[in-house]
Amino acid sequence: MDPYRVLVFSKTQGYRHESIAAGVETVRSLGAAHRFAVDATEDAGRFTAVELARYRVVVFLNTSGDVLPPPRQADFEGYIRGGGGFVGVHAASDTEYSWPFYGGLVGAWFARHPAIQPATVRVEDTNHPATAHLGPVWQRTDEWYDFRLNPRSRVRVLATLDERTYAGGGMGADHPWAWCHEYEGGRAFYTAGGHTVESYAEEAFRAHLLGGIRYAAGTS
Repeated sequence: MDPYRVLVFSKTQGYRHESIAAGVETVRSLGAAHRFAVDATEDAGRFTAVELARYRVVVFLNTSGDVLPPPRQADFEGYIRGGGGFVGVHAASDTEYSWPFYGGLVGAWFARHPAIQPATVRVEDTNHPATAHLGPVWQRTDEWYDFRLNPRSRVRVLATLDERTYAGGGMGADHPWAWCHEYEGGRAFYTAGGHTVESYAEEAFRAHLLGGIRYAAGTS
């Protein structure tokens, strides 16, 4: 497929993750290695129909709070409905709680999290580019999100958290952690990983992000 462009958006109106800079650099380096160009912004004014048309994928990287005003929300909805791709990373689910379209796009909103600690991610789907490189069990350290509602009925779950392997999980035996779906004409991927700076130096997590971007771009 021809080279394409990815826009990384990391505006915060709530909690600001110290890992944002590392995340942006990771997406840039993945793009350099895999034939897609990357622009990064925290300017909501970039979300116009004309500007968004330049991009195959928009990544919400640890955004938080209300980051787009209503006119820019409308343009972003048009972008998705026109076949655009979306990738949400970690706190993308802690964003725009009063915008129903966005909640549906992400798949679930953040509810709470315990302390950063090691846990076991169990891979459900090894046919997706975001998880094909993984074995059935993925051991890693991160901040583990609970969600307000379980998204399973609305999305294709790729990996779940095993709450028996860490303290403080609140969703029970079925705890989706990464997923994808087609939504309103577009394609969306979400991973709850990516809180820590160290995540972005983790080769398995970088490959996970790359696979999500490729899915959203329609290249896989």
